[in-house]
Amino acid sequence: MIVYSLKSCDTCRKALRELRAAGHDPQVIDVRADGVPPADLARFMAAFGDDLVNRRSTTWRGLSAGERGAEPLELLARHPTLMKRPVTDVDGQLFLGWGADVCAALLG
Repeated sequence: MIVYSLKSCDTCRKALRELRAAGHDPQVIDVRADGVPPADLARFMAAFGDDLVNRRSTTWRGLSAGERGAEPLELLARHPTLMKRPVTDVDGQLFLGWGADVCAALLG
């Protein structure tokens, strides 16, 4: 299990805490500190489309109108903190966010 997260993100911290409490030992990739490989970003975009871009983030609000108009994959490559988090990869199956549906799927 790989969790793409941001250490300053409350939702990511909650997800990691709950995953560990359930006995999982996730590999954590911090999107700001470690970056997200382009192949992984492309895979996430293919799975989630525009939902991958967090348009409620501080980073999004700081972008100019021109920057917001860029292709989502290009935006995410330049600003990895725009990615909705966490993205969890369990043996190739991807989960976005930490809603009730994701919790149920990953925690049982």
